[in-house]
Amino acid sequence: MRERSQFDALLRRAPLRKSAHFALHGGAPDATLGELFPGPGHWVGIVLPKRWARRAVTRNLLRRQIYSVAHALAPSQPPLALVVRLRSAFAPGQFPSAASVALRRCVRAELQQLLQGLHRA
Repeated sequence: MRERSQFDALLRRAPLRKSAHFALHGGAPDATLGELFPGPGHWVGIVLPKRWARRAVTRNLLRRQIYSVAHALAPSQPPLALVVRLRSAFAPGQFPSAASVALRRCVRAELQQLLQGLHRA
């Protein structure tokens, strides 16, 4: 289920956490979010503006890394509805290749730090 109303409801909330490149919006499905996110489990949405990741290869790399890290950490988290939003570009000078191994490692490390221990935030 990926409806605009779900994204809007989560993005209206203040970010739970921020990192150098990402902002994390959302929280546990409560009374206000319950009808938008029925049933138990996790929900992860992604917002990757072309403004910050121009190449489709880079956006796909980011998307795969976000889903991978979120899926790996899901068993240790309570049910959550989250939107991960890219809020700044990765420096092209530091990562000249659109899908380099260095970029993949950097993104993964940043996402793990952003999502780890979220239930304590």
